[in-house]
Amino acid sequence: MTAADVVRVLLVDDQELVRSGLRRILRRRDGFVIAGECGDGAEVPAAVAAAEVDVVVMDLRMKHVDGIEATRRLRQAGARPPVLALTTFDDDELLAGALRAGAVGYILKDSPAEDLIRAVRAVAAGDAWLDAAVTARVLTTYRRAPADEPAGLPPGLLTPRELDVLRAAGRGLTNAEIAGALVVSELTVKSHLGRIFTKLGLRDRAAAVVYAFDHGIVSPRAALVADAPLRPAVTTPDPAPGLRFSVLGPMRAWRGGSPLELGPVRQQALLAALVLRPGVTVSQRELLGGVWGMEPPGTGERVLPVYVHRLRKCLRRPGERTPDSVIGRTRGGYRFDGDGVRIDTARLAELDADAGAAEEAGDLDAAVECCGTALGLFQGEPLSGLPGPFAEGQRLRLTERRGTLWARKARLQLRLGRHADTADELSAVLALEPLREPLAALLMRALQASGRRAEAIAVYGRIRSRLAVDLGVEPGEELRRTHRAVLES
Repeated sequence: MTAADVVRVLLVDDQELVRSGLRRILRRRDGFVIAGECGDGAEVPAAVAAAEVDVVVMDLRMKHVDGIEATRRLRQAGARPPVLALTTFDDDELLAGALRAGAVGYILKDSPAEDLIRAVRAVAAGDAWLDAAVTARVLTTYRRAPADEPAGLPPGLLTPRELDVLRAAGRGLTNAEIAGALVVSELTVKSHLGRIFTKLGLRDRAAAVVYAFDHGIVSPRAALVADAPLRPAVTTPDPAPGLRFSVLGPMRAWRGGSPLELGPVRQQALLAALVLRPGVTVSQRELLGGVWGMEPPGTGERVLPVYVHRLRKCLRRPGERTPDSVIGRTRGGYRFDGDGVRIDTARLAELDADAGAAEEAGDLDAAVECCGTALGLFQGEPLSGLPGPFAEGQRLRLTERRGTLWARKARLQLRLGRHADTADELSAVLALEPLREPLAALLMRALQASGRRAEAIAVYGRIRSRLAVDLGVEPGEELRRTHRAVLES
């Protein structure tokens, strides 16, 4: 682990017991260093000045200077470290104050340890950590007076696409989810967000979320509905009442149009281990190994019936008895009944097959469209945040499948002569996954065909350096062959 991988955290809480618990969660071996501790908000400026701090984890309730005032002082002083607020569900007024004071996110004190780890890492990387549904309720409840009601956005200040991006960010969507919804690249979303911050004078994504609610750009109802459209849509019939799962991003589930609460991440990982093997009996030992790996829970197999019971309650239909759930128990283990259940990986397979059939029939435009639709199903890293060997294996498999789809779409677009579009898309993809040699070779071909030979050569130089530093290897034959072809052109 290099120094660049370490996240330096300042803990601010007036209870030593809480700070001790946070220290146990944010361990050095997991990439965290406790840069300092404060028992009151008044101590924060000196602590930030005395040490390098990447993230401040700040309790909101303290006896003298509370977390809101401490956050406000940091922002007024221009101090860099982002603030992650510690709060509880009944702290609505404090939470609203913290967001308006400049906190970039919040973590509930009864959250699983894994959520705290993910939140601190996300904030250190420059992202916000917000629950859109909670934020909607909080900011709407604590508009202080009629004069504080949304004034609306000044006409013409944002372009229609920038307004779409702001609305999506206000609903709590990630850059990847916004890109999928608007059918653009993540790099394009980042560019739009940068312009939005500049035009509106906002410091970060959390401030953009507050702005979106305060100016009526996002309604509380839209924030509470995971699938709310980015633009007003024609009224359609209610979705089918069956179960629907998404694993091409965070693990999510719906019954009809209603999102389901799936519980802590280990419970979600157990569900994923069953959902992704419908109709297959999975033994208890295999489930323990797939979800907990080499560190099984202290209660052993006894934890499985508890998690399964909770999942059955989450997934059952109104009026259905828990034993009738889609998760069945057999002599050999547990089995998920996939009849009538929709999952985005099945749709992914259908679109992939459709793309192959269209290409074979010579309809390259239709094949490109199928690939684009398939890529739009990905809402970030597959099974993001879920622990265990099974989730990690599926994450790698599905990530590779996305890479294959990117390459297939690019090759089809090059055959159609869409060189500029291909170059733009692959540049955005490689900014996120810079070691994908087949995509780098396709990008070089697209740039060369667009008359951008120097840029094509530069792509080779960048990936060769990254391969040498990160993996200690030279580029493969395909990339070297493409490089020679560009040099000889």
